[in-house]
Amino acid sequence: MDFSIKTHDAKTSIATLKSGCIVVGVFENKKLTPEAEALDKSGEITAALKSGDISGKPGSTLLLRKIAGAIAERILLIGLGPEGDVSDKIISLAALCVARVATTLGANDAVIALPLASIKERNQAWGIRATVQVLRDGEYRCDGLKSKKDAAPTGVKKFAFLATALQTADAKEALAQAIALANGTDLTKDLGNLPGNFCTPTYLATAAKKLAKEFKLDVEVLDRKQLEALKMGSFLSVARGSDQPPKFIVLKHMGGKAKDAPVVLVGKGVTFDSGGISIKPGLSMDEMKYDMCGAATVLGTLRAIAEMKLKLNVIGVIAATENMPSGSATKPGDVVTSMSGQTIEVLNTDAEGRLVLCDALTYVERFKPSAVVDIATLTGACITALGHHNSGLFTRHDEAHDTLANELLSAGKATGDTAWRMPIEESYNEQLKSNFADMANIGGSAGGSITAACFLERYTKKYTWAHLDIAGTAWKSGAAKGATGRPVPLLTSFLIHRAALAK
Repeated sequence: MDFSIKTHDAKTSIATLKSGCIVVGVFENKKLTPEAEALDKSGEITAALKSGDISGKPGSTLLLRKIAGAIAERILLIGLGPEGDVSDKIISLAALCVARVATTLGANDAVIALPLASIKERNQAWGIRATVQVLRDGEYRCDGLKSKKDAAPTGVKKFAFLATALQTADAKEALAQAIALANGTDLTKDLGNLPGNFCTPTYLATAAKKLAKEFKLDVEVLDRKQLEALKMGSFLSVARGSDQPPKFIVLKHMGGKAKDAPVVLVGKGVTFDSGGISIKPGLSMDEMKYDMCGAATVLGTLRAIAEMKLKLNVIGVIAATENMPSGSATKPGDVVTSMSGQTIEVLNTDAEGRLVLCDALTYVERFKPSAVVDIATLTGACITALGHHNSGLFTRHDEAHDTLANELLSAGKATGDTAWRMPIEESYNEQLKSNFADMANIGGSAGGSITAACFLERYTKKYTWAHLDIAGTAWKSGAAKGATGRPVPLLTSFLIHRAALAK
């Protein structure tokens, strides 16, 4: 799928544009957008509205062919609701309509002339990014391991967005960002959808090295002996039951000033989670290949900002392992020592994500970060609390952490990749008390996502930190089973904002 910006002189009617299809909006009450009016020299669009062939309600569509006075072969009308009330949700729905209809057309190219510069509380750049995201999401396929590939989508392959000469520079920047974000999101989906026998810790390390080579990033991969030397006893306790060697991946995009403190993204990379000795029930255990979606998010986000050449220092850290049962696996009741020196009583080996992340969160102290965000499919309790709409956001409550939380929440709202802030309070730490170690790795079923975040928080005292629990948002089950690519849009928007502040 190819995207471009077409600079168009406002004095020249779009009726003169040569295209397989021009997409324009119409409103309820038989009103036309200015772009639709410019095409309606013969009155055919107005007649279609008056006849009721299209209502103008959001999501309604009508395809017209070869209307008099327009050079384009087809005109696609899309309903936008009441005039003057074009919201981001309506434009996102319109983009879905474009994606659906475009696959049914015999045209190779289309011009999108929707009123993207007139979205309430948004701008044209947002409209371009949102539309590209929807179109690319509709094109995505995960049939790489099938001997017979799914039928390739047909229809429109080239989309151009209209912009005036004054709008063109900003529109091109927005489009470049949108394409980079879509590429990063697709990488996260690809990695998440791979089964555990393909996407091993070594595979993730190789993927990071490929990214580093393509975009000239710095990369380092630590193996078991190096992790032992660092005394990462908590992380290694999870890896003990697997034949696959653990990998600790550090990927650096140093696009900012040398003296600027980096933002660090830490991803949980459990490439398959059987639960270990506390083994999971068999039903849907195949979906535990998605337990590395935090790691996939880090790689996808680094790919997006590297393609954008974002002027910001960002370091991605991934702790990758399997969690498997075997004669050497960690047992419930074992006590392990983390890199920080704090001891942990492992009451449940299926609460392994926090054991992996705590050593990674200690390791990143060396970077003296401006902020650290960890991303993990950490708890089923987060799905119970928030469902599949919002990722869970946890952090301490003080000025620095409230600022970080607001940045992340705003980035989520801007992209539709939303999060909801959950509490972290000292009272929840009571549930993590152990008679035999500094803490237990679980705090019972009550408030499970919160006590998991409280566990991680103990390892983050030296910097500003936030935790994103993406257990409910990283993939879909059922007939639509597959990785979603979230929260790459949220994190990429957050980093773009940080880069703008750093100028």
